[in-house]
Amino acid sequence: MTVGAGSYTTDLPAGASGPANSNGTPVTPKVTGNVTGKVPTNDWWSSLAFQRYAGNPYSENMYGHPLAFHAVAGGLEVSYPTTPLISGDGRMYEYPHARDLTIGVTGLNSPDTKADGWSDWTVTPYWSDGTRALRATIGHGQPYVYATPSGGNAQVSFVATPNVWADRGNVLGVTVNGHHYGVFAPSGTDWTISGTVATDALGGKNYFSVAALPDTSASTLDLFAKYAFSFVTGTKVTWAYNEATAQLTTTYTATTTAKEGTQTGTLLALYRHQWLATSDTLTPYTYVSPRGTMRLREGASFTTRQTFHGVLPSLPDLGAYDRTRLGGYVRQEANAADPWKGATDTYWTGKALGRLAQLVPIAEQLGDTASRDKLLGLLKAKLESWFTVGGEQFRYDATWGVLTGYPASYGSDTEVNDHHFHYGYYLMAAATVARYDSAWAASWGPMAKLLASDANNGDRSDARFPFLRNFDPYAGNGWASGHQGFAAGNNEESSSEGMNFANGAILLGAATGDTALRDLGIYLYTTQTAAIAQYWFDKDNVVFPSSFGHHTVGMIWGSGAAYSTWWTANPEEIHGINMLPITGGSLYHGLYQADVRQNLAEMEANNPGPAVEWKDVIWEFRALADPAAAKANWDGGYPTLTPESGESLAHTYHWIYNLARMGTVDTAVTANIPTAAVFVNGSTRTYVAHNFGTAGRTVTFSDGATLTVPARSTATSAGGPSPSPSPSPSPSPSPSPSGGGVDARSRIEAEAYQDQYGTALEATTDTGGGQNVAYIGNGDWLRYDNVQFGGTAATQFKARVASGAAGGVSGLVEVRLDSRTSAPVGSFAVGPTGGWQSWQTVPANISGVTGTHTVYLTFSSGQPADFVNVNWFTFSTT
Repeated sequence: MTVGAGSYTTDLPAGASGPANSNGTPVTPKVTGNVTGKVPTNDWWSSLAFQRYAGNPYSENMYGHPLAFHAVAGGLEVSYPTTPLISGDGRMYEYPHARDLTIGVTGLNSPDTKADGWSDWTVTPYWSDGTRALRATIGHGQPYVYATPSGGNAQVSFVATPNVWADRGNVLGVTVNGHHYGVFAPSGTDWTISGTVATDALGGKNYFSVAALPDTSASTLDLFAKYAFSFVTGTKVTWAYNEATAQLTTTYTATTTAKEGTQTGTLLALYRHQWLATSDTLTPYTYVSPRGTMRLREGASFTTRQTFHGVLPSLPDLGAYDRTRLGGYVRQEANAADPWKGATDTYWTGKALGRLAQLVPIAEQLGDTASRDKLLGLLKAKLESWFTVGGEQFRYDATWGVLTGYPASYGSDTEVNDHHFHYGYYLMAAATVARYDSAWAASWGPMAKLLASDANNGDRSDARFPFLRNFDPYAGNGWASGHQGFAAGNNEESSSEGMNFANGAILLGAATGDTALRDLGIYLYTTQTAAIAQYWFDKDNVVFPSSFGHHTVGMIWGSGAAYSTWWTANPEEIHGINMLPITGGSLYHGLYQADVRQNLAEMEANNPGPAVEWKDVIWEFRALADPAAAKANWDGGYPTLTPESGESLAHTYHWIYNLARMGTVDTAVTANIPTAAVFVNGSTRTYVAHNFGTAGRTVTFSDGATLTVPARSTATSAGGPSPSPSPSPSPSPSPSPSGGGVDARSRIEAEAYQDQYGTALEATTDTGGGQNVAYIGNGDWLRYDNVQFGGTAATQFKARVASGAAGGVSGLVEVRLDSRTSAPVGSFAVGPTGGWQSWQTVPANISGVTGTHTVYLTFSSGQPADFVNVNWFTFSTT
């Protein structure tokens, strides 16, 4: 089949395999006749449709959160795991499935379970033994199981005799295994309980539901009964990127059908990365999950709003490196006898493509056009070889709707594993060539985009592939296993290679004018940035169980997470696999610099000692939080450095020395173009933007600075066009443009911190809009650098605060100078204000302050609960 100048085959290459079970026998999707679309492999429930083990035609454990499931001959096992298990010599935490109950039909004994349909985060398993049948819709964030039986009575079998604490005939409140459930049958019917089994004839109707309950109160049971027959029949995620404001808006919507009555809507449990980013009203109810606390929303939809901080195709040329030495490193790679280092399969070829692609802009910056063009030639030749039917090629399997590169590796063929990991490198290489050769991109770009569609198809009208194969839109992360054939559910190891795919989509889309692909990449990138911070790095130290002795994990599972990799227990690689490849798309790590430092401290403690094996990757990661320390690592260790297979001496040197000059990512400033970033070093900001377009443009940053960027070029505010700060209204935004510091008497936006601990950002409804800092509790803090008080002493501090804390929960907002542990120069107490968006301006006297200081806002309380939100603050003389 021809795609642009490229092609793919539909024939299986000689000696190759497609999707197969663990015995090597080819398998086809296990679905009913109602299914017309391509099966979503690599989902949280894929074992329903992809039978990995010949002896299990039902499913493996499926973790929907808060519920977990397992299909068996008699129906659907259900559990609500709430107690963590620490296993693997302390390296893994799990909330494992342990059956609380089984939903079924009296006498059901099905030979298998099939997928009868699905939507973006739900699936409907189907059982039939020829006489009795069952459909049961389950999903992420869904506390209900919606059951449709036929051929027999509805049946709920408990693992032990349940404690029935509410019996309303058709509605039961029960507790089993310490977990509370509501069991709901049609009005006018009665559940009959005999020992461990509850049955109901359903009065000739064909529906019932079961829900996990947060507690045993009558009001809780009433709430869940209200929606018990409003069955979720579909779910859908949509996203929109506002380039002008750098905001991503994502909407999650459930479609419901009333089985009785007229009730619409449902109850949805939001993951932490979702509820931190929504301003929609949530109930007080919560659930335990392997991803931390889930919070319950009453309604059929909710919306999150997140800031996209930008990516770069490469760092600019601002480092104080030895250009002769850097050029030698570039030519060492460009002129290597085997630049591919023996790679033959899609993964290792991909890593080599990524390594060489990173060198192209460095060669251009050095004026070494010969090396630049040689590197581009290598990339083109290798991509064209893979993108044409022949020895290296891609094969499309219409039965599974999957595009696989051969030679394959790591189960990318038989298990449909890791396509996003492999193909992200191809997207990055194609985007690099497109940056310099638009004609090549017009001819060969369509094949690169076909790979993108295989891994993460964002076009629902493209029937060749499932929607978002390798990305779970509700969970916010990717899944690596095509079959999900594990007791712990699905897994994702290298979150950073998942981000490499997202970055490749952004850059290839931007380079070719494909806004849909670009915005798909921004959606994947922004969503995963939030998920990675919480679920791999536990940025706020609240997700991992307290009994788990790690601050970082190498991989997540449906049931939990593990401080491990698939191939080694070496701490460098456990940590490093979620760092590599280091590119201009790695800047998201700079959004949580305190956690980068914690991550590296843990790695060195467990290593023990500094990095030895993956030194370059570790140093580059360190540069995103502490460039000076990374430079010291390089300066003291580069002579003995053996690059990681996807890295090079040239790129590592260039990366570290550029960040040593520019500083760290400025988390407070965004741009009105996705390929831009801002760095801060002391009081100096460096603005960087790349323009893939064919005409020059002026890039505007959120602090008012502007940057003129010529067509198809990168510009910076240092060593290139200077930024032109635009006039701003009074009070001025904070912090101010490069070199000016922050005026203590301006309104300093709380979200403009340089560092923080324990807090999160959310949209505010306060006057002026924007964001406020939220979820602030005892021990949390915010840091603001270079705050200029001048020669006239400031004697008053005012802050805009809100609190929806429970009665009796209060705390202190304190101002400290130059150190979090210095004595406060002033403070005020905050109690409940009537809601988390009910704002008040609270004044406090402070000791007279002059000069320039680092200002810390610290927060203390006698209670563990969050007690305050902050929108802005300022200082004054009176």
